[in-house]
Amino acid sequence: MFDTVCTIPLSSELFTQAIHPEEPIVSVGLASGHVYTYRLPAGASEDDDPDETLASENGFGHLDTAWKTRRHKGSCRTLCFGVDGAQLYSAGTDGIVKAADVATGNVTAKIAIPLDPATGSLDHSSLIHALSPQSLLLATDSSALHVYDLRDLGPKASPKPQQTYHPHDDYISSLTPLPASSASTSGFSKQWVSTGGTTLAVTDLRRGVMARSEDQEEELLCSTVVTGLPAKGTSVGEKVLVGGATGVITLWERGVWDDQDERIVVDRTPGGGESLDAITLVPDGVGPGGKVAAVGLGNGALRFVRIGQNRVIAELRHDEFQNESVVGLGFDVTGRMISGGGKMIKVWHEKLQGEQEDEGDDTAASAKRDHESDSDEDSEEEAEESSEDEKEQKKRKKRKRSKGKQKGNGILGFSGLD
Repeated sequence: MFDTVCTIPLSSELFTQAIHPEEPIVSVGLASGHVYTYRLPAGASEDDDPDETLASENGFGHLDTAWKTRRHKGSCRTLCFGVDGAQLYSAGTDGIVKAADVATGNVTAKIAIPLDPATGSLDHSSLIHALSPQSLLLATDSSALHVYDLRDLGPKASPKPQQTYHPHDDYISSLTPLPASSASTSGFSKQWVSTGGTTLAVTDLRRGVMARSEDQEEELLCSTVVTGLPAKGTSVGEKVLVGGATGVITLWERGVWDDQDERIVVDRTPGGGESLDAITLVPDGVGPGGKVAAVGLGNGALRFVRIGQNRVIAELRHDEFQNESVVGLGFDVTGRMISGGGKMIKVWHEKLQGEQEDEGDDTAASAKRDHESDSDEDSEEEAEESSEDEKEQKKRKKRKRSKGKQKGNGILGFSGLD
């Protein structure tokens, strides 16, 4: 279904990745506090010469490190791009959210995350999401969900949240916007589904928490929404897919939030399935067709599930040797899949018909370029170690991860890799 284009080694353990909404750009946040932004080769267009675009479609071309920096003291916990792709938002264990210009990496604004009211200590971020050009959502380990007005950001201002909600009793593990209704004038979502601990909740931008599920008796870790399903009876043709800690995807009918509607067993490992730590939909026109979800597992596997038939149709491996959890998974604007976990990210392209694998002809990157780093307050040479407390925070979502010896794949025909 997909072949590896390249493996990008990372200097520290990956905590989070974000994929640009309009350009072939991916950013990663590491346990060392570093943020790296890579620009992938451009995809082919209908007007391109086939001979000139074949290299790009097969993954050959230039992969550039656009910029790199040690953005946060401690770990970089979460990243997201703004809806127009001009800004990259990051949050770390230093209690600060930073907005940066995507082209240069320069910081343009900062937000001080409110302290945990129960302890008076730093409240570490768990997720950040740009809901619209005006609204930024920030979730924390204390179960707080802060809503910020992006129009209040500036180089010297540190705005307070407009609203703070508590949809769960535990930290928020995933956040998925619900598609805007036909009556929406802006076209941007104003409601979202979140998972935290063993519950699912729906929150409205202005009305707050609107629904909360029954206790599902297993940890819910990731989510995405699928539209365009058959509308039958009370079904509106939209469902939220939620990956759990025991290898099962639960399907939730939009508007019926008290309990799950269907279940898909993705992993049947004896004694309890592997955790499902990342989930995304395969874009239309990519892959086998139909509604297909790509799922990243706690043991480094990638599995593809056809919705409707509700069965696994294919499997790949992000990590074949160390069995590190897949913590990031998505598709860029060219249809390439990007998976992240451990100390590497992988870029995949759709396998072409009749394409032959040539394992003996892999070539290393022919050139490396160093880029000036925006060090913020800290230099690039500072130690790249996360605290024991931070390691424990990360293990919560990867309880089933096993350890082993890692062996990364080579770079296939890319140059300029930093």
